[in-house]
Amino acid sequence: MSIINKLVEIETSQGINIHNITPQIKDFISSNSIKNGQVLVFSRHTTTALAINENEVRLLEDIKVFLQKLAPESERYLHNDLHLRDVPEDEPINAHSHLMAMMLTTSEVIPIVDGQLALGTWQSVLFFELDGPRKRTVFLQISGERSGNN
Repeated sequence: MSIINKLVEIETSQGINIHNITPQIKDFISSNSIKNGQVLVFSRHTTTALAINENEVRLLEDIKVFLQKLAPESERYLHNDLHLRDVPEDEPINAHSHLMAMMLTTSEVIPIVDGQLALGTWQSVLFFELDGPRKRTVFLQISGERSGNN
């Protein structure tokens, strides 16, 4: 079995934004010789998340509204009492972003079959920025058998 790693960089914008990272994952798979196995997609930040769902504009807006209802930015959160914490000067007030991230997931594992992601027809891998704008990274790890190996 072989394992190949890659970091994908994502520039995000203000507030909640959702990025379809399926093309980057497909490019990574096609650029190596592992044809059957799986890809781990891992979000490396506490105010970002991942999900597999439909990449449809109106649904993505519904998801943003849903997340904002779960953890409204205007609520009072202890994490936001920066004067009571030992934090850097540029520490953001972002408890709501941490709470939203907890409602999603930090990783997805997707099968690779014959060199292709085994996603369903309408499925995409979505990266959620919950506290932008920031430079973010997603860790990809493919594991499996290389072509030509039995």
